[in-house]
Amino acid sequence: MPELPEAEIVARQLRVHLLGAQLNECRVGRSDIVREGLPTLSWYHGAVLEGVERYGKSVALGFKKNGELRYVVAELGMTGLLLFRATQTKFPQHVHVRMSFTGGRESELRYWNPRRFGRLSLLDGAGLDRYRARRFGVDPLTVQGDEFVRLMQDRRGRLKPLLMHQQVIAGIGNIYANEILFRARLHPNREVNRLRGATIITLHGTMQTVLREAISCGGSSVKDFYAPDGTEGRYKCRHLVYGKEGQPCPNRCGRMIRRLLSERSSFFCPACQSNRLPG
Repeated sequence: MPELPEAEIVARQLRVHLLGAQLNECRVGRSDIVREGLPTLSWYHGAVLEGVERYGKSVALGFKKNGELRYVVAELGMTGLLLFRATQTKFPQHVHVRMSFTGGRESELRYWNPRRFGRLSLLDGAGLDRYRARRFGVDPLTVQGDEFVRLMQDRRGRLKPLLMHQQVIAGIGNIYANEILFRARLHPNREVNRLRGATIITLHGTMQTVLREAISCGGSSVKDFYAPDGTEGRYKCRHLVYGKEGQPCPNRCGRMIRRLLSERSSFFCPACQSNRLPG
């Protein structure tokens, strides 16, 4: 479930609690949880955590030792979590990696991932550049409006799948795509190439507003998301359409929220998000 806001919360907590700490040991419970770089694992022992960055739904931990920088990139995927030692988890057998630290506010960071859709990657600087280039499009929090307009105008297809296309726009998943489109009054199946520039600018502003609000609330704890310290995100209390099928539209238009089955379930108001409105 973790999407951009949840990954951002994870990155911020890791900076507060572990930045400057030394990694003493990294224990991997099953080798297939490491997508690439497993033979370099011993290098990280004794390295210092110099930085933590978010890329889309992934969190990159940058370690430094003897003047060299290397990275541990954790894909949160659908069920991946990075958790501190005291945070309780369901099914602890799905803790696949344990990192032990000294000199930080926390002594251990665990990678929990029951369905294993995400992996860890151990990368040098060049490897991180390649990883980012092949996996991530623009960041929706930092992309400028004019760039976003050009990006959308160069694309075809339906709007919601494009918002969730990680190689185009990195970090938005099903939950936030639903919320963004409802607030922007755009049908999930609108054809992207029929949107006017002014509509795209509105979508851009709505996208950034929704994501920033979600971050300020600690993300959305839907299903199994917890921050590293175990706190739950409160933004699920502000969801207007996600999971609201059959409930009255919050805009009080008199219609009920409907569910559209496509690649992923879309929740929308047939009146406020008509697919026949001019773009």
